[in-house]
Amino acid sequence: MMKHLVKKLVTEESGQDLIEYCLLAALVGLGSVVTMSHLASAISNTFGVVGNAMSSSVCGVDVVCGSPH
Repeated sequence: MMKHLVKKLVTEESGQDLIEYCLLAALVGLGSVVTMSHLASAISNTFGVVGNAMSSSVCGVDVVCGSPH
């Protein structure tokens, strides 16, 4: 009886697929979080550069923005 139970437990594969899918989903989720954090930093830097470029092109070199002349 015990020998039959151990043999069945060793050859059972029904839960293996579920574990593999869970590991794959966790890996994809972790990769997404890491990618999004780097992407958010890059987007923030790009908006900063564009904002500075627009500010200096509108204000000009000789004019101080926001102060009356």
